This record gives sequence, C-alpha cells and structure tokens, in this order.
Amino acid sequence: MALSPDDRFAFVTLEISNSLAVFDLHKALTSGFGPSDFVGTEPLGIAPVGLAVSPDGHWIYATSQTGKGDARASQRTGTLTAIDLRQAETRPAHAIAAAVPAGCSPVRVITSADGKVLWVTARGSDAVLGFSATMLRTDPGHALLARVQVGEAPVGLVSADHDQRLIVADSNRFETRGASSNLAIVDVGAALAGRPALLGMIPTGTFPREMTMIPHTNTLLVTDYVSEQVQAVSLASAP
Repeated sequence: MALSPDDRFAFVTLEISNSLAVFDLHKALTSGFGPSDFVGTEPLGIAPVGLAVSPDGHWIYATSQTGKGDARASQRTGTLTAIDLRQAETRPAHAIAAAVPAGCSPVRVITSADGKVLWVTARGSDAVLGFSATMLRTDPGHALLARVQVGEAPVGLVSADHDQRLIVADSNRFETRGASSNLAIVDVGAALAGRPALLGMIPTGTFPREMTMIPHTNTLLVTDYVSEQVQAVSLASAP
C-alpha cells in the first residue's frame, strides 16, 4: 500500500485482479468506511506487488511480476509502470503514463531521495535494476540505467548512506540448492557507471524479506520471514 503525499488517498496493489485500487482515505476516516470510498482501479500486469511514490508526490511506480498477456510461469518478464498520482485520484483507469520490462518477476521498487532513479528487485533474474524516472515516462526504451547481479531471489531493498549504497535482501525463497539467504551490498555510483558494483554479502536468517533503516543511525532492521525473527544489522562495518 502507498499513500498520497497529503494522506487523502490510499493505493493498494490487488494481486488477484491484476490492478491498482484507489480509495478515498480522507472520506473513509471522516464518515466511516463504505463502498463510496472506493474510487476505482487501474489495470496493471499480472500479480502486481511493489509500490513507491515519487518524492515530489507526482508519480506512483508499481511492479507487476508478469506483463499483460503473458501468464506463462516460465517466462515471467514483468513490468515497471509509472502512474500519474493526481490522475489516479480521480480517473484511475486513465492514469498510466508508461511501462517498461523490468526483468523476471520484479517485486519491489524504491526511489532515490531526489526521485531521479528507480531501483527494482527482479526476483527471478537474481538482479537489481536501476531506471531513470524521467526516461521511463519520456523514452521508455532507454530508461534502464543499471543492472547488478546479486544473490538468489532478491525481494526487499533499501537505500543507505544518502543513496550511496543499496541493501538488497536475497531471500532464497525457493531454497535453491547451493544458495543462501543474505543481504547484498551494492555501490550505487559504480552500478550507474556500469562498473562492478557488488561490494559484499551479510548473512541473515532464512528468507529475509522486508527492511527499514532506523532513522539517524546505521542500523538496519530485517524481517527474516521463515526464521520468524527480526534482525538488527549494523551497516557501520558493512562492505
């Protein structure tokens, strides 16, 4: 789920119906939840999951694990979609600005602090992809800026050190033989320059999934889904 900058609207990915649902949250909280609080839906690709709002509040970015019209499990080339947030609040069915291929089974998306770069975990590609937010909307065919191979089945990701590093949760969700769960550390500058960017790995519990930085610290909190634990990781000594 994502909220509009003024917290008036809520946006929810509906994985079963392959769409983005829009709700008038302000109205619901003011007069009680009811059918009239539902604004509408925006069709996306198959199995949408990740959502991020641009820092300027103008755009929503959504990942879909498979593109429209391709339900073949063996060819899950997914999409990253740019959605006009203000248009979505009133006419969600007409809010899509552009969409691009985003690797195999893209599941999470975040934006850089300045909103210029979008980072996506492509779980089936074992990679993190970087896209130009501007080019995504104006020249989608040239929007891809970076691709970094990480560990097995990456899911969660978070930016650290003022956007100098990315921390990626390699979930090993499907327990691939010989693979392990860990956190991959990615050098953002190197990735955008096309240089080797994987700095190293940090061990985790089983199936690391979601992450957040504790504000004003170098401490990262990680949920290890299968281990049923929350892990605190100091990034001060990380690669």
